[in-house]
Amino acid sequence: MTNPGLVDYLPILLMFLLAAGFVAVTMVVTHWLGPKRKTKVKLESFECGIEPRGNARQAFPIKYFLVAILFVLFDVEVIFMYPWAVNFKEFGVTGFIEMIVFIGLLLVGFFYIIRKKALEWED
Repeated sequence: MTNPGLVDYLPILLMFLLAAGFVAVTMVVTHWLGPKRKTKVKLESFECGIEPRGNARQAFPIKYFLVAILFVLFDVEVIFMYPWAVNFKEFGVTGFIEMIVFIGLLLVGFFYIIRKKALEWED
């Protein structure tokens, strides 16, 4: 059995170089060969067929971003439960206790955001 060296990682490096080269060549060729007809109508913003009006730089309420961040946070933490569920029998009682602690910490965070009224829309 030999020690893994840099030669073992050569196929991965070649794959990344090939992918990066493909992206670079495709972008250059499409920019070089593509049409260059810039009109006022083509340069306007387009959003689902709705006519643009007013300033696009309007402030959104922070509640939208807060709910999105909290969703991502709890969604990612729940993803950690899948490997545990797959290997449930192998972990035994120790793994079960660790998962109870993990879920407990999730609930502490959830009750904290409920108490801080982070999910309430009305002030």
